[in-house]
Amino acid sequence: MKIYSIILFLLISCAVQAQTNTEVYLFSYFKGNGEDGLHLAYSDDGYRWQSLRHDSSFLKPTAGKDKLMRDPCIVQSPDGTFHMVWTVSWNERGIGYAHSKDLIHWSEQQYIPVMEHEQDARNCWAPEIFYDAASKQFMIYWATTITGRYPETQSAKEDFYNHRMYYVTTKDFKTFSKTALLYNKDFNVIDATIHFIDKKYVMFLKDETVEPAQKNIRVATSNYLMKDYSKPGKPITGNYWAEGPTSIRIKDQWIVYFDKYRDHQMGAVASSDLVNWTDISDKVKFPEGVRHGTVFKVSKVVFDKLK
Repeated sequence: MKIYSIILFLLISCAVQAQTNTEVYLFSYFKGNGEDGLHLAYSDDGYRWQSLRHDSSFLKPTAGKDKLMRDPCIVQSPDGTFHMVWTVSWNERGIGYAHSKDLIHWSEQQYIPVMEHEQDARNCWAPEIFYDAASKQFMIYWATTITGRYPETQSAKEDFYNHRMYYVTTKDFKTFSKTALLYNKDFNVIDATIHFIDKKYVMFLKDETVEPAQKNIRVATSNYLMKDYSKPGKPITGNYWAEGPTSIRIKDQWIVYFDKYRDHQMGAVASSDLVNWTDISDKVKFPEGVRHGTVFKVSKVVFDKLK
């Protein structure tokens, strides 16, 4: 009887373990200047990250003139399709797009000319995707500098780059709405990422102000996805320069990962209430050379195929 009890206990333990391990955390990122394309890392707990495919590229960039793949953002839609957008160049007026069912086999890459209508637009940096379940459409948003616009916040120290956040919407990644302004609170802003949390939209963003230098991650909120975001709160990052925030809920806390780009390493902060933040940079470990990317979850089935 004792043997049967032990066997039963082991079977139950395995079943519980299987239920708790149905999803795996993935992190999409680039290396260097983005020349070799998409890289992926995985984690079981959100703290220790390991590269997949020996840290080689899953997709070589072909979109745009400069053919870079920086800041890759991946979002899975309700039908299971993974949609990815990325920065194709430092100075082009569009972004890259591709989709995949398994993160291995990808569609033909597209160049989406989201700012080509603005002759004075200098760039399109760090695009991200938000799927709006209510309207069943995607919002793509990114940072752009338009020469001469908002001159009161530009600075010669960084070649007059002076960004604001813009967006388009789409249901099929074939037709898109007109480009519109998403966020302008009278400061230079890049690298926004949005989550729907407790019935409000939470935007993590980088304050790109150089005079006086900010270069930190802050939080703004809104009751609406595409408008009325608040002024940002106090910095949630420490005494270092941070960019490229990406966030996910793990158990009872939110973790925001970011690129400590002057220190050439990744950092992270954590919070259970989105108000009080603890720096956990010394507790997270990423593969060497990881740059700005996106954290997301995939099923064990998808992950097993990746491995």
